[in-house]
Amino acid sequence: MRGGGNMQGMMKQMQKMQKQMAEAQEELGTKEFEGTAGGGMVKVTVSGHKQVLDIKLDPEVVDPDDVETLQDVLVVAVNDAFKKADDHVNATMGQFTKGLNLPGMF
Repeated sequence: MRGGGNMQGMMKQMQKMQKQMAEAQEELGTKEFEGTAGGGMVKVTVSGHKQVLDIKLDPEVVDPDDVETLQDVLVVAVNDAFKKADDHVNATMGQFTKGLNLPGMF
């Protein structure tokens, strides 16, 4: 039964990796990412868990006669913030799957 020790070592490695992944996932929730639009007139801050934390609007972008433009720049700013968060998540969590062929993971 020479293979038993190798299997046990592999299981310990997997448990260690799972713990590190959980810690990295938890840490992502504390990170903040800012998206902007309208030349910085709209700023949206999101967490690494993709929750909107804050929205800042320059008063000039708030025009009651042109609500559509405000809506458009809000969408752009939110999507920009989410993309930054996604890029960070992929870079952070990707370290755990490097070299592994695991379809559907991250």
